Amino acid sequence: MWALWLGSLVSGLVGSPHCIGMCGGFAAASGGDRLSALAWHGGRISTYALLGMLFGGIGSRLPGSGWVAVMLSAGMLIWFAAGIGGWVPPLHLNIPGLTKFSAYWLRGSGWGSRWMFGMANGLLPCGLTYSALSLPVSSGGAWNGALAMIAFGLGTVPALGLGMVAFQRLMRSGPGVRRLVAVGVVSAGLWAIYERQPTIDGTPACHEVKP
Repeated sequence: MWALWLGSLVSGLVGSPHCIGMCGGFAAASGGDRLSALAWHGGRISTYALLGMLFGGIGSRLPGSGWVAVMLSAGMLIWFAAGIGGWVPPLHLNIPGLTKFSAYWLRGSGWGSRWMFGMANGLLPCGLTYSALSLPVSSGGAWNGALAMIAFGLGTVPALGLGMVAFQRLMRSGPGVRRLVAVGVVSAGLWAIYERQPTIDGTPACHEVKP
């Protein structure tokens, strides 16, 4: 299971330049003091954890052998990462009322408001988040899925907390950077999925006992 968490963490780290383009402005709006920023990150990662729990639970209940979840997970990862790179049209899911909900908590003050604002931001349509959500599908359960998305969220924190201006300039430099980010996300994700792949008897391949 450590491989899944590590893969999710690395996906967040290598995908951070893309994450800046989506969430950099919200990170700045959450407030300049450290505690407000921590509350915003906490809310955002809480949403990721809930989504990971949902997708992990769905993946664990898919009919058929464990390979069904693995193949679905890999397919989702490749498709959404291809959207980041601009090779396919990106998917945009609009959640009714999300803008008003975010604006309401942004106007508030205190750590609670910043936490709720972060939770709302965690629901923003983002190809990187969609790519990361492919990993819980093959995690084997709701709690594993939640932990995988917590690791992903932690991986995005350094870029959102440090050097936002530099990352924003990097993303504006051309499509080549976005494609490099997409390849990095796919590589980390597929490695994590491979480490979780089931054998015929349902045991992850990395734990298969060889004679």
